[in-house]
Parts: sequence; C-alpha cells; structure tokens
Amino acid sequence: MGFQQARRPVRRGNARRFLRAGALAAFLPAILAAAEPPSADLIARGKYLSDAGDCLGCHSKPGGEPFAGGRYLPTPFGPLSTPNITPDQETGIGGWSDDQFYRVFHEGIGKEGEYLYPAMPYPWFTKVTREDVLAIKAYLDTLKPVHAPKLPNKLAFPFNIRAGLLAWDQAFFRAGTFEPDAGKSAEVNRGAYLVQGLGHCGACHNGRGVLGNGPAAQPLRGGPIQDWYAPNLTSDVHEGIGKYSDDQLVTYLKTGQATGIGVAGGPMAETIHGSLSKLIDPDLQAIAAYLKSTQPEISYTITQRSDYTGPQASGRETYLNHCSSCHQLNGQGLEGAVASLVGDGAVLAGGPQDVIRVILGCIEAKGTDAPMPAVGYGMTDQLVADVTNYVRQAWGNSAPPNAGGGMVGDLRQSTVTALYGSRSGTCPPIAPPEIAAVVSNPQTGISDALHAMTSANVSQTVDGILPKVQGAVPHARMADIVNGLTLAYCPIVRGSNLPEPQKVTQLSQFSEQVYSGIKSKGKE
Repeated sequence: MGFQQARRPVRRGNARRFLRAGALAAFLPAILAAAEPPSADLIARGKYLSDAGDCLGCHSKPGGEPFAGGRYLPTPFGPLSTPNITPDQETGIGGWSDDQFYRVFHEGIGKEGEYLYPAMPYPWFTKVTREDVLAIKAYLDTLKPVHAPKLPNKLAFPFNIRAGLLAWDQAFFRAGTFEPDAGKSAEVNRGAYLVQGLGHCGACHNGRGVLGNGPAAQPLRGGPIQDWYAPNLTSDVHEGIGKYSDDQLVTYLKTGQATGIGVAGGPMAETIHGSLSKLIDPDLQAIAAYLKSTQPEISYTITQRSDYTGPQASGRETYLNHCSSCHQLNGQGLEGAVASLVGDGAVLAGGPQDVIRVILGCIEAKGTDAPMPAVGYGMTDQLVADVTNYVRQAWGNSAPPNAGGGMVGDLRQSTVTALYGSRSGTCPPIAPPEIAAVVSNPQTGISDALHAMTSANVSQTVDGILPKVQGAVPHARMADIVNGLTLAYCPIVRGSNLPEPQKVTQLSQFSEQVYSGIKSKGKE
C-alpha cells in the first residue's frame, strides 16, 4: 500500500501545469531577452537608418508633428497621403509586431494584409536587412505617440482600388534582401546597399514607363519626376556622373553644392537636407564609389554643337541680357559665388524641366553661392524656353534643345519661387530657428528696419541689420543669414501694391544685397 501511495499518479491538471512550467522554463531566456528594452546603440542606429531612408521627409506634413503622417505625396494618379508612424496604439505603429513592420518593408504588405501603393518605396526597401528594419522600428518606438488618423487618399479611379496593386506587384516587384557582389569591394557593396535599398535613389532617377515599373526600369538612367527631371546617375561621362570626382560627388551629396556639378534644387534639395546631409562621410564615399562603378547609360544621342543660336535668336539675346552678368559670357560663372552652367548635371539632363524651373523659381543661397533671382518670373513662356535651349546647347553642353513654350506654361503653374512662395500662397517660414528668433525680437529692431526700407536705402538698411544678426548668431552660415533675412522681408513685399513680377524682383534684389554685404566683409 505504501508503495502504491508513493507511485500515486499525478493528476492530469497537475501534469499540465508541470508541462507548462517546463515549457516556460525552457523559453524563459528568450522571453526575457525579448522584453529587454532596446539599447541606446540600437536606437541611435535606427535613427541613422531612418535618416538614410528619409522617413521624416515623407511621414511629416509641413508644420505638423514629426512622423505623424498627413503629407500628401503627388503621384501621376492623384495625391497619396502618408500614414502616422509614431508609436500611437490606435493610429500609429504602437500595436505592430516586428513581423508586421518588416513585412511592410520586405513585401509591401500592411498590418491588415493590404497591398501598399509603391509610393511607399518597398520595391527598394525590400533589400534592407531585417536587422536594419527592426533597428528603425526600435527608434520609432521611442518617439512621442501622436494620435493622427490617416487622411484619405485622393486617387483617381481605378487607381483607388487596392486590389489592382496585386497585378502591379506581380509585374514589377520582386522581394529579396540585398546580396553583396563578391567581385566588388566592401565600399562599393555598401554604396549599392544604400542606393538600392534605404536610399531608394531609383524611385526618382530610374527611367520609367506609364505605371512606374519599379527598380528594374532603366536603373539610374534618369527621367521626369513630379514636374522635375531626375538626372542620369550612371557612370556616363557626358550625361551622367562619370565626369565628376569622388570628392565632388561627396560634397554635392553632403551640401547640395559642388564646383562643376552645380546646385541642387527641387526634390533633390529636400533629399539632401533631410537625408543625405545626415550620413557619415564613409557612407557618402561608398555611394559615390558605387555610382562610379555602374554601367554607363545614356538617354539621348549627343549632337556636337560649338554654339547654339536656336530657332530664334532670342535665346542667346535673353541670356546676354539676363544671365551673362553672373554666369559670364562663357557660362563658367564665378568660382565660389555663381555656379558654372558648363557640364552642370541639370543642364545636361535628358529633359529641360530643372533648368526651366530654376529660371522661373530661383534658387536660394547655398554654401558660398549667391542666390539666383527668378529671372524668368516676368518673361514670356517662349522666351524662357528659348534661353533654356540656348544654355543646354551652348559651350559644348550638347543637351537636347527640347524646351517649348507649352512645357514652360505647364511648369509655371507648379513652380514655387523658393524665397517668395507661390502666387497664391504665403511666404515660407524663416529657418533656422535661431535666426527667426533674432529677426522677430522687437529689441533688435530688424523688423522695423525692414518695414521702413525703401528702394533708396536698401544698402544702408542691410548694413544696419547684418551686424545684429551676426552678433546674435555668430556661427550662422552665410546662406542661412541671406535666406533668413530674405524670408523676413517676404511678407512685407507681398503686402505691397506692386505688380507680382516687381515684387519678386524687389525681393531678389534685397537677397542679393544681403549676400553682397556679407561677402564684402569676408564672412562666409
């Protein structure tokens, strides 16, 4: 009897509890490891990778909370809104598992199993390793949760039906993590990983068909995008980046300005500001090395012409009257002040969109370069087309003279003057914030001086306000001061009774005067 008591069978409920306890003990180390908060190093790495992917640029609307979405991205099929990726439990990614988050990157499939529009660049993000994707999630999980429901898309029929995205994926999308090329150096492979993955450079710089066609469509050969033209990034020595040194490319990617390459504008300027400028030099050097290693491709046949007078002589005449005083008769510009037009990537691109939009909309001061006025704001569409064709063919540039008045008219409607805003909009905000604070401080008297300024005392006004800004923000860059003061003057000009072209001219002249005032004192 005693033996039987000792052998008393364990009750079934007790057995189950025993098994569960054993299983828990077996998996306890993994559970505890998963519960550990991410390390500071992992979070910092995730932020860096988020910058490389320019997540903030797409998932933040102007003036809105960072990463809370709400920005409408233009597409050929209508505006597409970006979602909230803060860790809010209801409207963000707070309730997402690692697998769900990775699936967005790797497969383009949302949390509920829905197909995503390729405006989310999953055709490129699929190449990013799971470890890097989850590092980004670790960083995003540390952000302040923001309750921000996704805004409705404004896509035209039938592109507003998500079921159609399955056919797009089957035709153009191939999931797959990046695999290094054993025949290439570690630096080139790192550059390829960044360009083909988080950098998603091909989203703009690939040639494309009617429906986009994804990463496989004419890689890095350039093409039209959002009323701009993304230049050729292959190693071609005329149209592409083959003629530039690694140092030139790195400087351009880091600052948006490099001698021989020119000045970044439009979406590229935004990408440099929000993403590329935040990368470490070794990664920028790796990107340059990879781009220089690509197969050269061309999008047009070069026709050698020593000069170009155009179908109308007005192109050359317009250049002489409006452009040559800065860019010089030979198009070489002024080193350290005015970019050269000879061999400029935008000038040599397959399409003339970038040149047209710069002529219409100006470029703010960048680095040591002076601001370019919106010289075409008051010109006719045909004059802008003629001078565009002249610049693209003069001095051996030999780009296609394919600008026309109709194209200029269309682009004029979508061009925002960099330091003035759109015709119907408001002036852009002053940046950086420390300069905005100095300008808005009543004790500096800067705002009063700008309101009292007339065409007769611009030089004296600039001489009076510059020392106040430079004294309050001694380490401010020249371009930031020039652009900041110009934007401070913008609402005053907008409120005047002058005709629109004169308003733009007056603002441009003030901007140039500020630049000259700083240059004359040797401040850069």
